[in-house]
Amino acid sequence: MNRLGFKAEVFEGDVRLGELDYFPVTAFQNFRFPNNEIRIHHRTYRSERCPPLSILQSISAFNVRCKLDSSLSVEQPLLINLHASCFHEMKTAVAVVGDEELHLVAMPSKRKKFPCFWCYAVPVGLYDACMGMLNLRCLSIVFDLDETLIVANTMKSFEDRIEALRCWLLRESDPLRVQGMSGELKRYLEDRLLLKQFIEMDSVVDSNGKLYQVQMEEVPSLSEQKVLRPVVRLQDRNIVLTRINPECD
Repeated sequence: MNRLGFKAEVFEGDVRLGELDYFPVTAFQNFRFPNNEIRIHHRTYRSERCPPLSILQSISAFNVRCKLDSSLSVEQPLLINLHASCFHEMKTAVAVVGDEELHLVAMPSKRKKFPCFWCYAVPVGLYDACMGMLNLRCLSIVFDLDETLIVANTMKSFEDRIEALRCWLLRESDPLRVQGMSGELKRYLEDRLLLKQFIEMDSVVDSNGKLYQVQMEEVPSLSEQKVLRPVVRLQDRNIVLTRINPECD
């Protein structure tokens, strides 16, 4: 460590972008990048609604992990390009360390052409899941087989809703309302088919023919017994299929 902080080389894939100094905040004085290298795994999708800083301040369990900037007297064009891309396109650069994602958030710099970042740590996949909901302007829909959550559908709730829509369509004469209800009925039929596949095969095939296999995810439990829940996530449609009580199968 020099008087300015720890030095870390920055890579994106196999390309060396340059060098940054990083300064762990008081609560994380022991924080270090592995081998003092920052290896960017990917850049996040563009955030259409909220700045990445706002998202990470909301979902991160702790405050900023460290702050980074350059103490070199020469410009580093590849790092400058990374900073400009993330700053203007509302993206973050992500390094994956174990089960955490380290998000580098591009921040305004007092020195032009000398990039500045703040680093936040979140569990793998959490940022993308939250940003997906923000971009789509809706919460995830949860289809479960056992219990009703805040927003969830079971086979029974699908069937009840489909039957009700069919009855309303028979009585409706307004073309616009018929069109709206027909679209809603189509979506319910498609979603019920997904849930039926999940029940029968522990996998689903979406409308593009892509196969999604069930993944077992560990969930918190009030008892000491480990609970694994089967989950299929359709990120493009913001749909989650699961069994809330897998032991009841």
